[in-house]
Amino acid sequence: MRIVKLTNESRQDILTNLLKRNPGQYTEYENVVNEILQNVRENGDEALFSYTEKFDHCKLDSKSVRVTEEEIEEAYASYDKDLVRIMQDASANIIRYHEKQLTNSWIETKPDGTILGQKVTAIDTVGVYVPGGKAAYPSSTLMCILPAKVAGVNRIIMTTPCDAQGRVNPSTLVSAKIAGVTEIYKVGGAQAIAAMAFGTETVPKVDKIVGPGNIFVALAKKAVFGFVSIDSVAGPSEILIIADETADPRYTAADLLSQAEHDQLASSILITTSEEFAKKVSAEVDRMTEKLPRREIIEASLENYGYILVADNMEDAIEAANAIASEHMEILTENPFDIMTRIKNAGAIFLGPYSSEPLGDYYAGPNHVLPTNGTAKFFSPLGVDAFIKRTSIISYSKEALLPVAEDIARFADAEGLSAHAASIRIRKE
Repeated sequence: MRIVKLTNESRQDILTNLLKRNPGQYTEYENVVNEILQNVRENGDEALFSYTEKFDHCKLDSKSVRVTEEEIEEAYASYDKDLVRIMQDASANIIRYHEKQLTNSWIETKPDGTILGQKVTAIDTVGVYVPGGKAAYPSSTLMCILPAKVAGVNRIIMTTPCDAQGRVNPSTLVSAKIAGVTEIYKVGGAQAIAAMAFGTETVPKVDKIVGPGNIFVALAKKAVFGFVSIDSVAGPSEILIIADETADPRYTAADLLSQAEHDQLASSILITTSEEFAKKVSAEVDRMTEKLPRREIIEASLENYGYILVADNMEDAIEAANAIASEHMEILTENPFDIMTRIKNAGAIFLGPYSSEPLGDYYAGPNHVLPTNGTAKFFSPLGVDAFIKRTSIISYSKEALLPVAEDIARFADAEGLSAHAASIRIRKE
Protein backbone atom coordinates (compact mmCIF):
# COMPACT_ATOMS: atom_id res chain seq x y z
CA MET A 1 0.00 0.00 0.00
CA ARG A 2 1.09 3.55 -0.63
CA ILE A 3 2.41 5.44 2.41
CA VAL A 4 1.69 9.19 2.45
CA LYS A 5 2.68 11.90 4.90
CA LEU A 6 -0.48 13.39 6.41
CA THR A 7 -0.63 17.12 5.64
CA ASN A 8 -3.49 19.51 4.97
CA GLU A 9 -2.80 19.15 1.25
CA SER A 10 -2.69 15.34 1.24
CA ARG A 11 -5.86 15.19 3.37
CA GLN A 12 -7.71 17.42 0.89
CA ASP A 13 -6.46 15.37 -2.08
CA ILE A 14 -7.75 12.18 -0.44
CA LEU A 15 -11.14 13.71 0.35
CA THR A 16 -11.49 14.87 -3.25
CA ASN A 17 -10.54 11.42 -4.52
CA LEU A 18 -12.98 9.64 -2.21
CA LEU A 19 -15.86 11.84 -3.32
CA LYS A 20 -15.44 10.51 -6.86
CA ARG A 21 -17.11 7.32 -5.60
CA ASN A 22 -20.34 9.13 -4.69
CA PRO A 23 -23.32 7.68 -6.62
CA GLY A 24 -24.26 11.25 -7.54
CA GLN A 25 -21.15 11.45 -9.71
CA TYR A 26 -22.44 8.77 -12.09
CA THR A 27 -24.78 11.02 -14.04
CA GLU A 28 -24.26 9.02 -17.23
CA TYR A 29 -26.58 6.34 -15.81
CA GLU A 30 -29.36 8.69 -14.74
CA ASN A 31 -31.18 8.75 -18.08
CA VAL A 32 -31.30 4.95 -18.19
CA VAL A 33 -32.57 4.79 -14.61
CA ASN A 34 -35.20 7.48 -15.17
CA GLU A 35 -36.46 5.69 -18.27
CA ILE A 36 -36.87 2.46 -16.30
CA LEU A 37 -38.67 4.26 -13.47
CA GLN A 38 -41.07 6.01 -15.83
CA ASN A 39 -41.80 2.84 -17.79
CA VAL A 40 -42.62 0.81 -14.68
CA ARG A 41 -44.69 3.67 -13.27
CA GLU A 42 -46.78 3.88 -16.44
CA ASN A 43 -46.94 0.22 -17.48
CA GLY A 44 -46.67 -1.69 -14.20
CA ASP A 45 -46.17 -5.44 -14.41
CA GLU A 46 -45.70 -5.41 -18.18
CA ALA A 47 -42.60 -3.24 -17.89
CA LEU A 48 -41.38 -4.96 -14.73
CA PHE A 49 -41.45 -8.43 -16.30
CA SER A 50 -39.91 -7.15 -19.52
CA TYR A 51 -36.90 -5.73 -17.65
CA THR A 52 -36.56 -8.93 -15.61
CA GLU A 53 -36.39 -10.94 -18.82
CA LYS A 54 -33.91 -8.47 -20.35
CA PHE A 55 -31.52 -8.13 -17.40
CA ASP A 56 -31.96 -11.38 -15.44
CA HIS A 57 -32.87 -13.60 -18.41
CA CYS A 58 -35.92 -14.95 -16.60
CA LYS A 59 -39.50 -14.86 -17.93
CA LEU A 60 -41.88 -14.13 -15.06
CA ASP A 61 -45.58 -13.36 -14.78
CA SER A 62 -47.98 -12.34 -12.01
CA LYS A 63 -48.22 -15.94 -10.79
CA SER A 64 -44.49 -16.74 -10.65
CA VAL A 65 -42.98 -13.42 -9.51
CA ARG A 66 -43.79 -13.95 -5.83
CA VAL A 67 -41.69 -16.44 -3.87
CA THR A 68 -43.87 -19.25 -2.52
CA GLU A 69 -43.73 -20.92 0.87
CA GLU A 70 -42.69 -24.10 -0.91
CA GLU A 71 -39.64 -22.34 -2.36
CA ILE A 72 -38.69 -21.05 1.08
CA GLU A 73 -39.07 -24.51 2.63
CA GLU A 74 -36.96 -25.99 -0.18
CA ALA A 75 -34.23 -23.43 0.56
CA TYR A 76 -34.34 -24.36 4.25
CA ALA A 77 -34.10 -28.06 3.48
CA SER A 78 -30.99 -27.60 1.31
CA TYR A 79 -29.25 -25.03 3.48
CA ASP A 80 -26.42 -25.69 5.93
CA LYS A 81 -28.07 -26.25 9.33
CA ASP A 82 -25.11 -24.80 11.20
CA LEU A 83 -25.37 -21.58 9.18
CA VAL A 84 -29.09 -21.42 10.03
CA ARG A 85 -28.14 -21.57 13.72
CA ILE A 86 -25.52 -18.83 13.25
CA MET A 87 -28.10 -16.60 11.53
CA GLN A 88 -30.54 -17.21 14.36
CA ASP A 89 -27.90 -16.30 16.97
CA ALA A 90 -26.99 -13.16 15.03
CA SER A 91 -30.69 -12.26 14.75
CA ALA A 92 -31.10 -12.48 18.51
CA ASN A 93 -28.18 -10.06 18.97
CA ILE A 94 -29.57 -7.67 16.36
CA ILE A 95 -33.03 -7.70 17.99
CA ARG A 96 -31.64 -7.10 21.49
CA TYR A 97 -29.56 -4.15 20.31
CA HIS A 98 -32.36 -2.49 18.35
CA GLU A 99 -34.96 -2.98 21.09
CA LYS A 100 -32.94 -0.47 23.13
CA GLN A 101 -33.60 2.14 20.41
CA LEU A 102 -37.37 2.07 20.86
CA THR A 103 -38.96 5.39 21.79
CA ASN A 104 -42.37 5.90 23.37
CA SER A 105 -45.27 8.23 22.83
CA TRP A 106 -45.68 10.85 25.57
CA ILE A 107 -48.20 13.40 26.85
CA GLU A 108 -47.54 16.46 29.03
CA THR A 109 -50.40 18.32 30.72
CA LYS A 110 -50.45 21.69 32.52
CA PRO A 111 -52.95 23.06 35.06
CA ASP A 112 -54.26 25.65 32.57
CA GLY A 113 -55.50 22.94 30.21
CA THR A 114 -52.53 22.82 27.85
CA ILE A 115 -51.83 19.34 26.50
CA LEU A 116 -48.74 18.68 24.39
CA GLY A 117 -47.34 15.35 23.31
CA GLN A 118 -45.81 13.07 20.76
CA LYS A 119 -47.37 10.00 19.16
CA VAL A 120 -44.94 7.40 17.83
CA THR A 121 -46.28 5.21 15.02
CA ALA A 122 -44.52 2.57 12.93
CA ILE A 123 -44.48 3.03 9.16
CA ASP A 124 -47.16 0.77 7.73
CA THR A 125 -45.39 -0.81 4.72
CA VAL A 126 -41.63 -1.02 4.13
CA GLY A 127 -39.77 -2.28 1.07
CA VAL A 128 -36.41 -3.99 1.48
CA TYR A 129 -34.07 -4.35 -1.47
CA VAL A 130 -31.60 -7.26 -1.27
CA PRO A 131 -28.88 -7.63 -3.94
CA GLY A 132 -28.56 -10.98 -5.64
CA GLY A 133 -26.28 -10.54 -8.61
CA LYS A 134 -22.59 -11.34 -8.14
CA ALA A 135 -23.08 -12.33 -4.49
CA ALA A 136 -25.77 -12.78 -1.85
CA TYR A 137 -25.66 -11.01 1.50
CA PRO A 138 -27.98 -12.66 4.04
CA SER A 139 -26.47 -10.45 6.75
CA SER A 140 -27.92 -7.37 5.01
CA THR A 141 -31.31 -9.08 4.87
CA LEU A 142 -31.26 -9.46 8.66
CA MET A 143 -30.00 -5.90 9.20
CA CYS A 144 -32.77 -4.35 7.08
CA ILE A 145 -35.75 -6.44 8.18
CA LEU A 146 -35.18 -6.95 11.92
CA PRO A 147 -35.15 -3.25 12.95
CA ALA A 148 -38.40 -2.81 11.02
CA LYS A 149 -39.91 -5.74 12.92
CA VAL A 150 -38.73 -4.28 16.24
CA ALA A 151 -40.28 -0.92 15.27
CA GLY A 152 -43.63 -2.62 14.64
CA VAL A 153 -43.86 -2.33 10.86
CA ASN A 154 -46.98 -4.18 9.74
CA ARG A 155 -45.92 -5.30 6.25
CA ILE A 156 -42.38 -5.86 4.95
CA ILE A 157 -42.00 -6.38 1.19
CA MET A 158 -38.70 -7.71 -0.13
CA THR A 159 -37.43 -7.64 -3.70
CA THR A 160 -34.35 -9.52 -4.87
CA PRO A 161 -33.13 -10.71 -8.29
CA CYS A 162 -33.53 -14.33 -9.38
CA ASP A 163 -31.46 -16.44 -11.75
CA ALA A 164 -32.47 -17.48 -15.26
CA GLN A 165 -34.49 -20.37 -13.82
CA GLY A 166 -36.44 -18.10 -11.50
CA ARG A 167 -34.61 -19.21 -8.36
CA VAL A 168 -33.59 -16.89 -5.53
CA ASN A 169 -30.36 -17.53 -3.63
CA PRO A 170 -31.22 -19.93 -0.76
CA SER A 171 -29.28 -17.88 1.80
CA THR A 172 -31.43 -14.85 0.98
CA LEU A 173 -34.65 -16.82 1.43
CA VAL A 174 -33.51 -18.44 4.68
CA SER A 175 -32.36 -15.16 6.23
CA ALA A 176 -35.56 -13.38 5.13
CA LYS A 177 -37.69 -16.09 6.72
CA ILE A 178 -35.69 -15.94 9.96
CA ALA A 179 -36.08 -12.14 10.03
CA GLY A 180 -39.85 -12.30 9.49
CA VAL A 181 -40.40 -10.88 6.00
CA THR A 182 -44.03 -10.67 4.85
CA GLU A 183 -43.58 -11.38 1.13
CA ILE A 184 -40.75 -11.68 -1.41
CA TYR A 185 -40.74 -10.80 -5.12
CA LYS A 186 -38.17 -12.03 -7.67
CA VAL A 187 -37.24 -8.70 -9.22
CA GLY A 188 -34.08 -6.61 -8.95
CA GLY A 189 -32.39 -3.47 -10.18
CA ALA A 190 -33.93 -0.05 -10.76
CA GLN A 191 -37.12 -1.76 -11.92
CA ALA A 192 -37.61 -3.30 -8.46
CA ILE A 193 -37.20 0.11 -6.83
CA ALA A 194 -39.77 1.53 -9.26
CA ALA A 195 -42.21 -1.29 -8.48
CA MET A 196 -42.00 -0.65 -4.74
CA ALA A 197 -42.12 3.13 -5.12
CA PHE A 198 -45.13 3.30 -7.43
CA GLY A 199 -46.75 -0.12 -7.13
CA THR A 200 -47.73 -2.45 -9.96
CA GLU A 201 -50.60 -4.88 -10.43
CA THR A 202 -48.58 -7.46 -8.46
CA VAL A 203 -45.97 -5.66 -6.35
CA PRO A 204 -47.53 -3.38 -3.70
CA LYS A 205 -46.51 0.24 -3.21
CA VAL A 206 -44.51 0.79 -0.02
CA ASP A 207 -43.97 3.84 2.18
CA LYS A 208 -40.20 3.51 2.58
CA ILE A 209 -37.41 1.64 0.75
CA VAL A 210 -34.23 0.47 2.48
CA GLY A 211 -31.31 -1.73 1.56
CA PRO A 212 -28.06 -1.65 -0.47
CA GLY A 213 -27.63 -2.16 -4.20
CA ASN A 214 -25.52 -1.31 -7.24
CA ILE A 215 -25.25 2.11 -8.87
CA PHE A 216 -28.57 1.66 -10.71
CA VAL A 217 -30.36 0.80 -7.47
CA ALA A 218 -28.72 3.74 -5.68
CA LEU A 219 -29.71 6.22 -8.40
CA ALA A 220 -33.23 4.79 -8.54
CA LYS A 221 -33.65 5.23 -4.78
CA LYS A 222 -32.42 8.80 -5.09
CA ALA A 223 -34.90 9.50 -7.90
CA VAL A 224 -37.98 8.10 -6.12
CA PHE A 225 -37.29 9.96 -2.86
CA GLY A 226 -40.36 12.09 -2.27
CA PHE A 227 -42.75 9.51 -3.68
CA VAL A 228 -41.49 7.29 -0.86
CA SER A 229 -38.94 7.68 1.89
CA ILE A 230 -35.54 5.98 1.60
CA ASP A 231 -32.80 5.11 4.08
CA SER A 232 -29.92 6.69 2.15
CA VAL A 233 -28.10 6.65 -1.18
CA ALA A 234 -25.34 4.25 -0.25
CA GLY A 235 -21.87 4.42 -1.75
CA PRO A 236 -19.06 1.83 -1.81
CA SER A 237 -17.82 0.32 1.45
CA GLU A 238 -14.98 1.92 3.41
CA ILE A 239 -12.86 1.49 6.52
CA LEU A 240 -10.56 3.86 8.37
CA ILE A 241 -8.21 2.62 11.08
CA ILE A 242 -6.50 4.82 13.65
CA ALA A 243 -3.49 2.98 15.08
CA ASP A 244 -0.36 3.65 17.09
CA GLU A 245 2.81 1.61 17.52
CA THR A 246 1.09 -0.75 20.02
CA ALA A 247 -1.21 -2.22 17.34
CA ASP A 248 -0.61 -5.57 15.65
CA PRO A 249 0.41 -5.05 11.98
CA ARG A 250 -1.17 -8.37 10.96
CA TYR A 251 -4.53 -7.53 12.50
CA THR A 252 -4.44 -4.09 10.93
CA ALA A 253 -3.58 -5.39 7.46
CA ALA A 254 -6.25 -8.07 7.63
CA ASP A 255 -8.89 -5.52 8.59
CA LEU A 256 -7.93 -3.16 5.76
CA LEU A 257 -8.23 -6.04 3.30
CA SER A 258 -11.63 -7.04 4.68
CA GLN A 259 -13.08 -3.92 3.05
CA ALA A 260 -10.87 -3.79 -0.03
CA GLU A 261 -12.27 -7.15 -1.18
CA HIS A 262 -15.81 -5.72 -1.52
CA ASP A 263 -15.21 -4.07 -4.89
CA GLN A 264 -12.83 -1.86 -6.83
CA LEU A 265 -14.40 1.30 -5.40
CA ALA A 266 -14.01 0.28 -1.75
CA SER A 267 -11.72 2.44 0.37
CA SER A 268 -9.25 1.26 3.02
CA ILE A 269 -7.32 3.89 4.99
CA LEU A 270 -4.89 3.60 7.89
CA ILE A 271 -3.83 6.66 9.88
CA THR A 272 -0.92 6.03 12.23
CA THR A 273 1.56 8.05 14.22
CA SER A 274 4.36 5.54 13.57
CA GLU A 275 6.20 5.40 10.25
CA GLU A 276 7.78 2.08 11.24
CA PHE A 277 4.32 0.63 11.92
CA ALA A 278 3.10 1.97 8.56
CA LYS A 279 5.85 0.08 6.74
CA LYS A 280 5.07 -3.16 8.61
CA VAL A 281 1.37 -2.91 7.73
CA SER A 282 2.14 -2.19 4.08
CA ALA A 283 4.34 -5.28 3.90
CA GLU A 284 1.65 -7.42 5.56
CA VAL A 285 -0.99 -6.15 3.12
CA ASP A 286 1.19 -7.13 0.17
CA ARG A 287 1.91 -10.55 1.66
CA MET A 288 -1.73 -11.34 2.50
CA THR A 289 -3.09 -10.06 -0.81
CA GLU A 290 -1.02 -12.63 -2.69
CA LYS A 291 -3.00 -15.46 -1.03
CA LEU A 292 -6.54 -14.06 -1.27
CA PRO A 293 -8.98 -15.31 -3.95
CA ARG A 294 -10.32 -11.77 -4.64
CA ARG A 295 -6.81 -10.49 -5.26
CA GLU A 296 -7.61 -8.55 -8.45
CA ILE A 297 -10.45 -6.66 -6.78
CA ILE A 298 -8.30 -5.91 -3.73
CA GLU A 299 -5.38 -4.63 -5.80
CA ALA A 300 -7.66 -2.32 -7.79
CA SER A 301 -9.32 -1.02 -4.63
CA LEU A 302 -6.01 -0.31 -2.89
CA GLU A 303 -4.51 1.26 -6.00
CA ASN A 304 -7.41 3.69 -6.35
CA TYR A 305 -8.60 4.33 -2.79
CA GLY A 306 -6.13 2.75 -0.36
CA TYR A 307 -3.85 4.90 1.81
CA ILE A 308 -1.55 4.61 4.78
CA LEU A 309 -1.22 8.10 6.27
CA VAL A 310 1.56 8.94 8.71
CA ALA A 311 0.53 11.71 11.10
CA ASP A 312 2.82 13.82 13.27
CA ASN A 313 0.62 13.24 16.31
CA MET A 314 -2.68 11.69 17.39
CA GLU A 315 -4.50 15.04 17.32
CA ASP A 316 -3.78 15.35 13.59
CA ALA A 317 -4.86 11.75 13.06
CA ILE A 318 -8.19 12.35 14.82
CA GLU A 319 -8.78 15.58 12.90
CA ALA A 320 -8.25 13.77 9.59
CA ALA A 321 -10.49 10.88 10.65
CA ASN A 322 -13.30 13.29 11.49
CA ALA A 323 -12.87 15.01 8.13
CA ILE A 324 -13.05 11.71 6.22
CA ALA A 325 -16.07 10.51 8.31
CA SER A 326 -15.68 6.87 7.37
CA GLU A 327 -18.42 4.26 7.29
CA HIS A 328 -16.39 1.92 9.54
CA MET A 329 -13.74 3.12 11.97
CA GLU A 330 -11.42 0.92 13.99
CA ILE A 331 -9.31 2.32 16.83
CA LEU A 332 -6.25 0.21 17.53
CA THR A 333 -4.38 2.26 20.08
CA GLU A 334 -3.13 1.85 23.62
CA ASN A 335 -6.26 3.58 24.95
CA PRO A 336 -8.98 3.28 22.26
CA PHE A 337 -11.77 4.54 24.53
CA ASP A 338 -9.96 7.84 24.98
CA ILE A 339 -9.65 8.28 21.21
CA MET A 340 -13.30 7.29 20.75
CA THR A 341 -14.49 10.23 22.88
CA ARG A 342 -12.87 12.59 20.37
CA ILE A 343 -14.41 11.02 17.27
CA LYS A 344 -17.38 13.00 15.97
CA ASN A 345 -17.96 11.47 12.55
CA ALA A 346 -18.15 7.73 11.89
CA GLY A 347 -20.85 5.24 10.96
CA ALA A 348 -19.66 2.62 13.44
CA ILE A 349 -16.64 2.56 15.76
CA PHE A 350 -14.80 -0.64 16.67
CA LEU A 351 -12.56 -0.50 19.73
CA GLY A 352 -9.55 -2.69 20.44
CA PRO A 353 -7.76 -5.56 18.73
CA TYR A 354 -10.58 -8.10 19.08
CA SER A 355 -13.34 -5.92 17.63
CA SER A 356 -12.61 -6.15 13.92
CA GLU A 357 -15.13 -4.73 11.45
CA PRO A 358 -16.64 -8.10 10.36
CA LEU A 359 -17.84 -8.55 13.95
CA GLY A 360 -20.26 -5.70 13.24
CA ASP A 361 -21.08 -6.94 9.75
CA TYR A 362 -22.40 -10.25 10.95
CA TYR A 363 -22.94 -10.79 14.63
CA ALA A 364 -22.56 -8.16 17.36
CA GLY A 365 -25.99 -6.55 16.93
CA PRO A 366 -25.53 -2.91 15.80
CA ASN A 367 -26.68 -2.31 12.24
CA HIS A 368 -24.20 -2.61 9.39
CA VAL A 369 -26.22 -0.41 7.01
CA LEU A 370 -24.13 2.71 7.59
CA PRO A 371 -23.55 6.17 6.11
CA THR A 372 -20.83 6.29 3.45
CA ASN A 373 -18.90 8.91 1.45
CA GLY A 374 -18.54 11.31 4.36
CA THR A 375 -22.26 11.34 5.14
CA ALA A 376 -21.53 10.14 8.68
CA LYS A 377 -21.20 13.86 9.37
CA PHE A 378 -25.00 14.10 9.22
CA PHE A 379 -26.49 10.59 8.79
CA SER A 380 -26.85 7.72 11.27
CA PRO A 381 -26.83 3.92 10.91
CA LEU A 382 -30.08 2.24 9.92
CA GLY A 383 -32.11 1.61 13.06
CA VAL A 384 -35.55 1.56 14.61
CA ASP A 385 -35.92 5.33 14.12
CA ALA A 386 -35.87 4.77 10.36
CA PHE A 387 -39.14 2.84 10.59
CA ILE A 388 -41.23 5.10 12.81
CA LYS A 389 -42.99 8.45 12.46
CA ARG A 390 -43.49 11.05 15.18
CA THR A 391 -46.76 12.97 15.26
CA SER A 392 -47.12 16.09 17.41
CA ILE A 393 -50.16 16.42 19.69
CA ILE A 394 -51.47 19.88 20.64
CA SER A 395 -54.52 20.75 22.73
CA TYR A 396 -55.18 24.15 24.40
CA SER A 397 -58.17 25.00 26.54
CA LYS A 398 -59.89 28.40 26.26
CA GLU A 399 -58.13 29.45 29.46
CA ALA A 400 -54.75 28.51 27.99
CA LEU A 401 -55.31 30.19 24.60
CA LEU A 402 -56.81 33.57 25.46
CA PRO A 403 -53.81 35.03 27.37
CA VAL A 404 -51.49 34.40 24.40
CA ALA A 405 -53.98 34.76 21.52
CA GLU A 406 -53.04 38.31 20.54
CA ASP A 407 -49.32 37.47 20.61
CA ILE A 408 -49.94 34.60 18.17
CA ALA A 409 -52.11 36.79 15.94
CA ARG A 410 -49.49 39.54 15.83
CA PHE A 411 -46.84 36.94 14.91
CA ALA A 412 -49.06 35.86 11.99
CA ASP A 413 -49.62 39.50 10.97
CA ALA A 414 -45.86 40.00 10.86
CA GLU A 415 -45.63 37.24 8.26
CA GLY A 416 -48.48 38.75 6.24
CA LEU A 417 -50.79 35.82 6.93
CA SER A 418 -54.00 37.58 7.92
CA ALA A 419 -56.17 34.45 7.74
CA HIS A 420 -53.88 32.79 10.26
CA ALA A 421 -54.30 35.77 12.56
CA ALA A 422 -58.07 35.76 12.06
CA SER A 423 -58.37 32.09 13.01
CA ILE A 424 -56.88 33.02 16.41
CA ARG A 425 -58.72 36.36 16.94
CA ILE A 426 -62.12 34.87 16.17
CA ARG A 427 -61.76 32.77 19.30
CA LYS A 428 -61.44 35.95 21.41
CA GLU A 429 -64.83 37.31 20.30
